[in-house]
Amino acid sequence: MDFANQIILVSAGLITFSIFAGVLSSRIGAPLLLVFLAFGMLAGEDGPGGIVFNDYGVAYFVGSFALALILFDGGLRTSRETINRAFGPSIILATIGVVLTAALVGLAAKFLFGFGWAEAFLLGAIVGSTDAAAVFFLLHLHGLRLKPRVAATLELESGVNDPMAIFLTLALVGVAVHGRNVADVSDALDLIWDFLWQMFGGLLFGAVGGYAVLRAVNRLQLSSGLYPILAGALGLLVFAFTQSAGASGFLAIFVAGFILGNNQHRATTEISRFSDGVAWLAQIGMFLMMGLLVTPSALLPILLPALGVAFFLIFIARPVTILACLWPFSFSPRETAFISWVGLRGAVPIFLGTIPVISGVEGAEVLFSVAYVIVLVSLVLQGWTVPYAARLAEVELPPRPTPNRRVELDLPAGKGKSVVAYTVDPMSLLLRRGVNRLPLPMGTTVISVMRDGVVRTEGFDRGVEPGDVVMMLTTAEMIPTLDRLFGARRMRGQAKEAGTVDFVLEGSASAALVADMYGLAFEAEERELTLEEFMRSRLGKDIKEGARTRVGGIVLAAIQVQDGSVRQVGLDLDPPQEENLLTQFRLRWRGALGALRELFIADDPRGPF
Repeated sequence: MDFANQIILVSAGLITFSIFAGVLSSRIGAPLLLVFLAFGMLAGEDGPGGIVFNDYGVAYFVGSFALALILFDGGLRTSRETINRAFGPSIILATIGVVLTAALVGLAAKFLFGFGWAEAFLLGAIVGSTDAAAVFFLLHLHGLRLKPRVAATLELESGVNDPMAIFLTLALVGVAVHGRNVADVSDALDLIWDFLWQMFGGLLFGAVGGYAVLRAVNRLQLSSGLYPILAGALGLLVFAFTQSAGASGFLAIFVAGFILGNNQHRATTEISRFSDGVAWLAQIGMFLMMGLLVTPSALLPILLPALGVAFFLIFIARPVTILACLWPFSFSPRETAFISWVGLRGAVPIFLGTIPVISGVEGAEVLFSVAYVIVLVSLVLQGWTVPYAARLAEVELPPRPTPNRRVELDLPAGKGKSVVAYTVDPMSLLLRRGVNRLPLPMGTTVISVMRDGVVRTEGFDRGVEPGDVVMMLTTAEMIPTLDRLFGARRMRGQAKEAGTVDFVLEGSASAALVADMYGLAFEAEERELTLEEFMRSRLGKDIKEGARTRVGGIVLAAIQVQDGSVRQVGLDLDPPQEENLLTQFRLRWRGALGALRELFIADDPRGPF
């Protein structure tokens, strides 16, 4: 009884003090994960805590459990848009990139430590993948907002490359312990089959399990507090069943989370918040345990060559891998350099480092210690400098405005709608001059507006005032747009992401209706046109996607052009200041040239004569 109480006391105390230490460390910009890891070391046998913990089996079990929960949360937060933007480069990095990194690090380990080839490449496999937990937390903790394609590549790569690293680690453990020979045709075919089953089996079980989780959440009538527990438990069931079948449970639970997060389901907010909290708890617990597992005094004899391997990984292996894998995808040199720098290593390499120890690989404790040093160097050197690297590489975007006290209510599954309420910020885009009515995105309906304690359910064309509480019915896809609409506008001098618009309208929409809603100063003859006809009158016949024209203080942009037809037009209610009179003159001049070209050339290549 006393022992159980002591375990609870120590566990709760470590987690509580770690959180407090993390809050303090954030003021000096220290990576929070590094704080958890360091706190675990201080609580260990070489630190003031004096806790002796050397059970690698328990560490492997807890690490598997925690990593599964973190990947499930990562899948929930990965959108289809992220997959579409970065599928190609991410898959290449998660497969070929991991193998190439492992091979390069193995060569460095062979030279610096004199390991056998199997042990050297085993170390490369252990540290070959970027850590999903480290990337997810370090990119999102401080609200760091990157260019969409860069962010999508980093998040998706880190989310799906763990299975490859685990496969390589297990395969090389088999070579080191059981003498499997990759040069032997039979053993090579076995490894290829294992790899294919790990990947495709993980995808298959993850997809089937994900839709089963989605169906269970939507069909069962439960208390709202039980839905997050049900989703998490079923996700872990998918993980365990996939692992038992010999496939990658880590890939499966990520896919299951992705399917649940990208489909309408009950208790969306509750599941999201619960999963976020559980992922934080898993992250803290995993880093604390890994910190307890290492003995700092055991790192000293191998510190210098381990630092050499760490620097080789960060400054040579990772950049070479990124250059080799991303050159077909037209990333700019600055984007490539940033992706190379954010090759964060976290708890996964330490977790993988326990596998050789459990399996009885000769010198496995040294491999574990080297992996630990590499993680420490990565978190200190790379984790501490990610925000500065983003600014230097010019991939950072301005933070999105934070809406003032947004409240969200879930409706029954299958309706595809949510009820949200916002308090109007004094600097909101809603209060800009020239907007006569509430400019809401498609599919959004105002339910009520409360002002000074009085609720009105009609007369919304009179606009809103600061402090009003606006309740609306909308879709989940429109919530980020509403966040920007109800949040504070950018201060003068802040940049805006190129091509960003506030609303997307159909090209067939009436220009007059749009003008009345958004306060656009159209000429009398322009009001009789559709938006597509209006864009053509301003920009000529051959409109390209991204072409923009200004009407007063608002910019209209051609968002989607198909077969020469402007299908969608975007409205930017708060365009950047750089679009000055010279730019307007250039756009007008380009429109005039287009009109002249249409007049004299028309559709006949011989011209009108």
